[in-house]
Amino acid sequence: AAEAAADHAIGLPPLNMALARDMVARTRVARLLAGYRNEPAADLDALCRSLVQVAELAADIGELVELDINPLLVDAAGVIALNARIRLAPEGRAEPLAIRPYPQELEQHIVWQGQPLILRPIRPEDAPQHLAFFNALAADDVRLRFFSSMRELPPSQLASLTQIDYDRAMAFIATRQNAAGEAETLGVVRAVADPDNLGAEFAIVVRSDLKGLGLGAVLFAKLVDYFLGRGTAFLSGETMSENYGMQKLVKKFGGQCHPSAEPGVVNLRIDLQSLVR
Repeated sequence: AAEAAADHAIGLPPLNMALARDMVARTRVARLLAGYRNEPAADLDALCRSLVQVAELAADIGELVELDINPLLVDAAGVIALNARIRLAPEGRAEPLAIRPYPQELEQHIVWQGQPLILRPIRPEDAPQHLAFFNALAADDVRLRFFSSMRELPPSQLASLTQIDYDRAMAFIATRQNAAGEAETLGVVRAVADPDNLGAEFAIVVRSDLKGLGLGAVLFAKLVDYFLGRGTAFLSGETMSENYGMQKLVKKFGGQCHPSAEPGVVNLRIDLQSLVR
């Protein structure tokens, strides 16, 4: 039906739920999927998850040349493929994708303070819970993290914090389900590597009501292990001189803290290669 109606939308793998929703929205059939007359709206989340999974196939299977699913039925109950055809190349692609897919292999399930947590890379779909996380930070913690007394997180900055290039940057969040069964972010640690991968600049913040319980060290260990695996030589950062918790954390991982030329600022550095000796 899409071919007959010339109703097309193009997206490049890897996809996430936000990109998949955008693809669907750019089709004419999207208006019908939203429901009409006595027809209920289709399960768009199920459709978008299917698109994300197809994109994962394209990213994971280098030999995949073509995948044709026709027809694909979508209604309020979900998605079902009635027929599919796949074509493979004798050899996989030689070059990686231009955009690195979400690194699912870095997800880690742990128990912290007797509670199950997931440590995983951040993704664009985390934007709503990341905004809630920011709003739960005390004003002083916001100032220490962003060097600013900002009261709101602008949409552009929220996007830059949740939509990252996994080739150059990494951000790990600690997340759990709250009493309402919704995912909530408890802390985040991130770093952006230099183009030559020699060093990476890091930052970390834990929800204000959970400070001092060791979650920062758990997140930071995850970040250190990741950049050790990348072969990065050192991690560096800056913090305010009164942020003794950050300085203590850096020293715990063998790092050094030195006053900056800028008043009230401390330079932080951890030699990662010394940790493997």
